[in-house]
Parts: sequence; structure tokens; C-alpha cells
Amino acid sequence: MKLLLDAHALLWFLAGSSHLSTTARAGIQDTANTVFVSPATLWEIGIKDSLGKLTLPEPFEQLFPARLDASNIVILPILVPHLHEHRRLPFHHNDPFDRLLIAQALAEDLTLVSCDSEFAPYGVKVLW
Repeated sequence: MKLLLDAHALLWFLAGSSHLSTTARAGIQDTANTVFVSPATLWEIGIKDSLGKLTLPEPFEQLFPARLDASNIVILPILVPHLHEHRRLPFHHNDPFDRLLIAQALAEDLTLVSCDSEFAPYGVKVLW
């Protein structure tokens, strides 16, 4: 399975938080799966960290990419076909970061790891 982590799933996984579901944690840790994170997710985390809306376990610059590499999480580049998919999405969800994740998941046939119920109307696969 190919997984794409939403911001909260990534942060909860890296922190070892009990907020991450057992199913999501097992999926991320399963070495048979390829686990991706979008640059949009890292951008969102960086913005929230710089605004003081988020407390990271380590400074952003130390956390990324070192902790991603250590966890075998691959950065999925934002490609033009993802932007084409993004353009076609209806506005069920207005968060620009989440909309890009949805577009990437649809374009690449990825399963989103997220507890966000607003992904369902897009028909994207979700693991939680």
C-alpha cells in the first residue's frame, strides 16, 4: 500500500502519540508499505510552528528531513498532474493544504492517513 500522511498523522507518528490510531500506526510502520509526505504538509507545519500555533518536539530544521529519513518517509514532490487534479476538485473542503493532499492522493492512487472526515466526499482512500 502507498500512504500519504496528513500533518497531524505525521506529527503524532513522530511523537509516538496515542492520538494516532493503532491502524494508522501499523500502516506507517509496515515495511511493505511506502509512506509519503507532501512538501505542502511540511510547509503547513512550518507555518504553524513559526506562528506559535504548534509546538514541535525538536526545531523544524532538525526534525525535517532527518526524522523523515530515519522513519523511511519519502517526500512526494508536487507535480503538474497533481495541480491539474487540484484544479478539478469541488470545494467540499477549503483548506488549501488538505486539497493538495487530496489531489496528490487521487493522482497517485495513494491512501491518505488522516482522521479528517472532510476527505470522504472526494472519494479518496483514507486509513485511520
